[in-house]
Amino acid sequence: QVQLVESGGGLVQPGGSLTLSCVASPFTLDHYTIGWFRQVPGKEREGISSISQYYDDDTYYSDSVKGRFAISKNSRDNTVWLQMNSLEPEDTAVYYCAAVRDWTIVAGSATSLVDSWGPGTQVTVSS
Repeated sequence: QVQLVESGGGLVQPGGSLTLSCVASPFTLDHYTIGWFRQVPGKEREGISSISQYYDDDTYYSDSVKGRFAISKNSRDNTVWLQMNSLEPEDTAVYYCAAVRDWTIVAGSATSLVDSWGPGTQVTVSS
């Protein structure tokens, strides 16, 4: 089975930064694109970023986060990272990592096609 565990959420002031991590097995990282989604209560779950299992520079960012967030991987800890900078209150959400078959699932927020979800981590941006 594919298991994902994200962490790193918390409370941050506007303009601040947080880094989220998503730990997965080597098999998962080798065979799935890893995406990040976020969800505000009452809203649709939104795909915001992904990174290819083949090329570390093959990444996707939604318009809402591009230029502020950066996705990366490291092989040492089998971890995908999401560095979030210049955070604003509208970034407040539960953030989920996900294993998907290709990046278009993330870009299209096609949540029904996600193979596996992490349990989520809360990010709150507030003064």
